[in-house]
Amino acid sequence: MTHLPPKPERDPSASPEDSFGHVCAGSNATPGDGAAGDDTAGGPIAQILRVLRKGERFLVCSHSRPDGDAVGSVLAFGMLLEQMGKRADLVTADRVPVAYRRLPGVSGIRSALRVHGPYDAAILLECDGLERTRLRGLEEFFLINIDHHVSGQAYGHVNWIDCQAASVGEMVYRLAKAAGVTVTPEMAACLYTTVLTDTGSFSYGALSASTFALARELVLAGADATAIAQEVYYSMPLAKVMLAGAALSNLQREGRLAWLWITQEDMARTHAVEEDCEGIVNFALGIAGIEAAVFLRELPEGHFRLSLRGKGEVDVAAIAERLGGGGHVNAAGCTLEGPLERALAEILAELRSAVAAIARPD
Repeated sequence: MTHLPPKPERDPSASPEDSFGHVCAGSNATPGDGAAGDDTAGGPIAQILRVLRKGERFLVCSHSRPDGDAVGSVLAFGMLLEQMGKRADLVTADRVPVAYRRLPGVSGIRSALRVHGPYDAAILLECDGLERTRLRGLEEFFLINIDHHVSGQAYGHVNWIDCQAASVGEMVYRLAKAAGVTVTPEMAACLYTTVLTDTGSFSYGALSASTFALARELVLAGADATAIAQEVYYSMPLAKVMLAGAALSNLQREGRLAWLWITQEDMARTHAVEEDCEGIVNFALGIAGIEAAVFLRELPEGHFRLSLRGKGEVDVAAIAERLGGGGHVNAAGCTLEGPLERALAEILAELRSAVAAIARPD
């Protein structure tokens, strides 16, 4: 195994960029061109490629409860490493959701709660901290942190955080192009899934002309846009539909704010699993005139996991961060203590204040 340098000590007087590398650079670049110095000799893409070329075996993982960006980017990164002649172990704490189980290579993702080396580096995709993975044992490895959330933190040895990227998959695409590997139809399908899902079917997030240029490049590379969209959005299990019905029976609206919730009893009655909760918040956000919405899901221990969504006027990531979570400006999440009345009071106080602020501009 290649021996890489130990984790550098942070200089208290240095900025995050000085001590850990590239942090949250803007990007309006054409896909594959890099952005704001990302692909310069000292930029994060070059730093990451040096580590990948020097090493032999790598761990690739993402956050727990993986979504389309997590699954697609992990798979694509594994394909990138394979083309470079490297070994890659793909690991997530939770199983791949049904909607993504037909992606190429998905059987190669292993579910585990602890990882064991030796690895030349662990690549963490769209995680704002090690705890987001729910994987134990990561601390001993050289860490490469690739993220696009505004709540991203520079906790790795090498950090590449681009808040303007539509998905982490977009960043993996740029890395693949810089590495000179071929974007195969299989890789393109995985990367297209990341862009499609993390922009809510091109309806929010860091959308720009380059996002659609990337989608075009991936379709030209072999991604079947229609088949991917149908698999993601039109393959819901019955339990998810039943759970959505339970949540909609609790739907509440107050001006430009809407919320809904489900309990553990609802989960048991509908035979739903955790992944069935994904996307339910969009029913509330889709109401005409709504600017922000929240979906609360009761956890077995009595806490509530929140999914926050906005249409652009309300920065839900800022709200989530204040409550211990994070995410994107238009899509974020956090966990609050129960009971339901307490969790609702806490999040509604934040959302009401945010909605009132946009109603009374300075």
